[in-house]
Amino acid sequence: MSEPSVRDFYDDLAHDYHLMFRDWDASIAYQAEVLGGLVRQSLGVGPHTVLDCSCGIGTQAIGLARAGHHVVGSDLSPVATARAATEAAARGSRLPAAAADMRQLPFRKAAFDVVLCADNSITHLLSRRDIRAALLGMRRVLRDGGLLVITVRAYDETRRTGPTATPPQVSETRDGRVITFQLWHWHDDGERYDLEHVQLIHAENTWQVRVRRATHWALTGRQLTEFVAEAGFTDIVWHSPATSGYYQPVLTARRAPSAQ
Repeated sequence: MSEPSVRDFYDDLAHDYHLMFRDWDASIAYQAEVLGGLVRQSLGVGPHTVLDCSCGIGTQAIGLARAGHHVVGSDLSPVATARAATEAAARGSRLPAAAADMRQLPFRKAAFDVVLCADNSITHLLSRRDIRAALLGMRRVLRDGGLLVITVRAYDETRRTGPTATPPQVSETRDGRVITFQLWHWHDDGERYDLEHVQLIHAENTWQVRVRRATHWALTGRQLTEFVAEAGFTDIVWHSPATSGYYQPVLTARRAPSAQ
């Protein structure tokens, strides 16, 4: 992963990230309900200590905090984490948040009941070595039996079909009409792609065009399952959108107890 490239992508997007949602607050509530339900199924009612290690501007973390969990946010983007903390406070919640690379999490061992890595964030890691480093770090900060939650795009079909763009998404926001889509430029290996994230924002009878670029590794479910198992997690389960109600496939796994 090229840290400046990914960090710059999310530093720049942090100001406009909410514009991808028709109603960002509704999405915050919906995502917390679904993800919180998966946590409850595995660990009980709680409240639980949660690390959202790719918190962005707080789309998942704020809702989980409002549901009563003790949430800490971290993200590669300092601009995004600052906004996450501010947005949480504006909604009556506390969200400690810090800029941190998920491969080098600055938290003590066994500090959390849950580690969340949502919104396809882990696929910014472009090598087996980087993904292993991130997953081992997530395992380190989880208590024995703690829960790992990862959400990613449904890449199995994508790898077969090789799409070059996503359908435009039109949102009517308080800021006006916003059209969001992505252009994908596949690498020769057929697994990684350069992404152009395009936003068209209507304002004052004209359109503003904003383009941000980053790279992803289109990990299949089998690949990510193998990486998670190799990092020492057990009870690995995939939850499809049809069964979970979440907009992306969700992987859950447990931290295997340490050897005595």
